[in-house]
Amino acid sequence: LLLNYLHWRRESPEISKCLSPLSVFGLLKTSYHAVLPQRDRAGSRVLIYRIGQWNPKDWSALQVFRVSLMTSEIISRETETQRRGVKAVFDLKGWSLGHALQINPSLARKISSVLSDSFPLKVRGIHLVNEPMFFRPVFAMIRPFLPDKIKQRIHMHGTDFHHTLSDFFLPDVLPPEYGGNGSGIEDVCHAWTQELLQSENLLKKIASHPTGDASTSAGDALISEENETKQLTEGRCLGT
Repeated sequence: LLLNYLHWRRESPEISKCLSPLSVFGLLKTSYHAVLPQRDRAGSRVLIYRIGQWNPKDWSALQVFRVSLMTSEIISRETETQRRGVKAVFDLKGWSLGHALQINPSLARKISSVLSDSFPLKVRGIHLVNEPMFFRPVFAMIRPFLPDKIKQRIHMHGTDFHHTLSDFFLPDVLPPEYGGNGSGIEDVCHAWTQELLQSENLLKKIASHPTGDASTSAGDALISEENETKQLTEGRCLGT
């Protein structure tokens, strides 16, 4: 897993070399993403992504993916999350052709790699709600890259998700907008945005080190590896 992680970072510098929450603050403040304060009944962290809040004219798919990577780096430091994994709810209300055009096979492969074997988080479930019919071609492009165990953990709920999500999550976990009685989605998105902003320095250290090891001294010999790709990635922090 560690070797896969290192390989992924080397192969994806356009994503992994910039983990600054400030660089995507405009997206975060639209209430696009949250990590819910309550874990589910299995102890998993629950993440929500609201695709309709992402304007593809303002933010590239790479920048949006970085948000997920920042969150993953933060919560993977939690021992309980390492043990119990994560579950994600993708609200696809507002999905448009502009979103679909942002997803290409190369990005799909990199996303699936993180989901399957290149990051120290176990994906226990992926729940899609409000998915439109024209989302299916994009999902069909991503699906072949996913291992069978991940495919079996993908659930499509459609627009009637308020009833079916309750089969997987207790009411206290989910916001009212998703059929629960927890904190409202705007509040939890704001709270997680603040958590990311407070982790700015930590995330920058992770991004600057070739192994993602923020605890290692800046004088470590491994830093020389990072210099090899410095020119390649320079200027891409806000890039498309």
